[in-house]
Amino acid sequence: VRLVQSGGGLVQPGGSLRLACAASGFTFSESVMTWYRHSPGKEREPVAAISISGGTTNYTDSVKGRFTISRDNAKNTVYLQMNNLKIEDTAVYYCGVYGRWGQGTQVTVSS
Repeated sequence: VRLVQSGGGLVQPGGSLRLACAASGFTFSESVMTWYRHSPGKEREPVAAISISGGTTNYTDSVKGRFTISRDNAKNTVYLQMNNLKIEDTAVYYCGVYGRWGQGTQVTVSS
């Protein structure tokens, strides 16, 4: 399993960022994909998950209506579109599958 993340960075409150996670080494199209985040002093938490077809998505309550998870099975890539970002969204974000993680991407929301 290999997960390579891109995107992230520094944005002001209310801004947007898009994360991507390119997967290899397993059958991506048959795997549920999940985005997690880890904030200082907190446990790593699942943020969003998407079914193998992309038809079903789930979000933690704090990001509902602001974040959108999507996937492109032809490109073996899962995305996380983050809109209306808040300071409390600051964290390292990871894509994950089968207990394996991407390298992590820092998202910092600050004015």
